[in-house]
Amino acid sequence: MITEKQPETEPGTESGAESGAKEEPLSRHLQSLTQRVRTFDTRRPGTWDGLLTAFWTVAALIDAMGGWRNTAPDPTVPGWLVMAMSLAFALPLLWRRRRPMAVLAVMACVSLVSNGTGAFLQAGLLQLIVVFHIALRLPLRTLPWTLALLTPPLLLGAARHPQGSWDQQVVPALWAYAMVALLGIAVRSRKDHTAALVDRARRLEVERDQQAQLAAAAERTRIAREMHDIIGHNLSVITGLADGGKYAAAKNPERAAEALDAIGTTSRQALAELRRLLRGEAVRDPQPTLDDLDALLAGVRTAGLPVRLETHGDTPPLATGAQLAVYRIVQEALTNTLKHAGPGAEATVLLAYDPDELTVEITDTGRSPGAGTPGTGQGVTGMRERAALYDGTLEAGPLPDGGWRVRLRLPLEDSPS
Repeated sequence: MITEKQPETEPGTESGAESGAKEEPLSRHLQSLTQRVRTFDTRRPGTWDGLLTAFWTVAALIDAMGGWRNTAPDPTVPGWLVMAMSLAFALPLLWRRRRPMAVLAVMACVSLVSNGTGAFLQAGLLQLIVVFHIALRLPLRTLPWTLALLTPPLLLGAARHPQGSWDQQVVPALWAYAMVALLGIAVRSRKDHTAALVDRARRLEVERDQQAQLAAAAERTRIAREMHDIIGHNLSVITGLADGGKYAAAKNPERAAEALDAIGTTSRQALAELRRLLRGEAVRDPQPTLDDLDALLAGVRTAGLPVRLETHGDTPPLATGAQLAVYRIVQEALTNTLKHAGPGAEATVLLAYDPDELTVEITDTGRSPGAGTPGTGQGVTGMRERAALYDGTLEAGPLPDGGWRVRLRLPLEDSPS
C-alpha cells in the first residue's frame, strides 16, 4: 500500500495558530511589569524614591546644559541659576511621599523664579508627580490649596513673557494638573476598593474558621453525648444482667446462661453503635425512633427493671431527629433508674400527644439520685440539650411521695429551630 508522505516541519518552526496561541498579549506583560514595580515600591520604598529622584535629577541637569534654551522665551538666563533651579525642581522629589504639600510649595517658589526670568524650565513639569501624590495620599480638601500654589507661577509667566493670549499659557497647564489630580483620585479609589475587598475576604476567612471551629465543637459535643447515652445505657443493662446472672447461677443455671447471652447481645449492639458513631456512619444509618421504644424497654426489663409504656392520644408525624431526641431521653432516664433507683423499683414511660406538643414522662418508685442535688448530673444536662435543640423543655427532680420524674415537653414541629 502506498502512503502519501506528509510535508515535514523544519525544527524550531511552528504553525501560525500554535505560535499565536502561545504568545501572551501585551497587556499581560504590562500588568506583570506594573505588579513588579509595585512590589518593589512596597518592599523598598526608600530605594525606589532614591532611584526615581536620581533619574529625574539627571534628566533635569541634562536639560539645564543647554536644551532649555530651545523653548525658553529668554535664553540669556545665567547658567548657574538654571542649574540651581533644575536641582531645586528634582531633589525635593525624595520627600514627595512624606511631605507632598511642602515639596509642592518649594517647587512653586522655584517655578515663580523660572517663569519670572523667562527660563520656563521643563523640569517644572515634575510638579505633576507631586500633584499626583497629593491627590493619592492627602484629603481632597487640600486640592484647592494645591491650585493656589500652582496658579501664580503660570500667571506671572503669562504676564511677563506673553506668547499669544494669556489663556493659551495658563489654561492648558491647569488642565494638565487637573487630569493628573483626577488620575490620582482614580488610583486612590481603586486602592481603597481593593483594600476593602481584601479586608472583607480576610473577615470572611476568619468567620469561616470560626464557623469550622464551632462546627467541630458541636460535632464533638454530639459525639460525646451519643457515646454517653450508648455506653451508659448498655453498661447499666450489662451490670443488671450480670448481677441477675450471678444470683441465678446457683439455683437456675439456664437463667444464668440466658443472662450471659443477653450480655453478649447487648455488648455487640453497643460496639456496633459505637463503630457507626466514630466512623461517621450514624448520619447515614437509620437512627432509633419511637418505634424502637419497645425494644429499648424489653432490654431494660431483661436487666431487671420492671417498666411499662403508656400512650395517650393519636401519634402525629414527628421529625426523625425529634424522635431520636425522645428516644435518647427515655434511654438516659431509664439508665439513671437502673443505676440509682435501687432494688424493687419500677418505672413508667408515658407518651401524651396533644395537638400542639408531645409530653413524655419517665417516673420510677426508687430513691432519688444525687441526694440534695437533683437533676444536676451530666446525663440530665445532655437531656436538656437534646430538648433545647427542638425548642423543648425538660424538668428532672424527685417526686413528693418518693421516686424520680423526668418530664419532657416538645413542640410538634416538622424540623428543629
